Amino acid sequence: MQEFVQEIESTAERGHLLTEQSNPNSQNLDQLNSLELVDLFNREDAQVIEAIAHAREPLAAAIDRTAEALRHGGRLFYVGAGTSGRLGVLDAAECPPTFCTPPELVQGIIAGGAGHSSAVPKG
Repeated sequence: MQEFVQEIESTAERGHLLTEQSNPNSQNLDQLNSLELVDLFNREDAQVIEAIAHAREPLAAAIDRTAEALRHGGRLFYVGAGTSGRLGVLDAAECPPTFCTPPELVQGIIAGGAGHSSAVPKG
């Protein structure tokens, strides 16, 4: 129980991060009909497209650097905690069957190790 309480407290400490804040546009999801939900999702997704458009040059540079490193024997590591860690592990696991890469080329590392790749209680 103490570990769970500490996790809740550490979540509160991350409240200043944009990714940990509530989105005021989606606070009434339970009150929207299906079409309103789809419209909301579409509006929110459009913001991602705009953000990527503004970051296209740094993103392209990161892709180029990563590709160059891979060409010279480097590897790609996804490192994360919680959902981001699980998604990194999942994406890394999909590379061998999808792109015929060796399993060691792209790897996912999740905070706490492989035992933390399943769902964990959220506070």
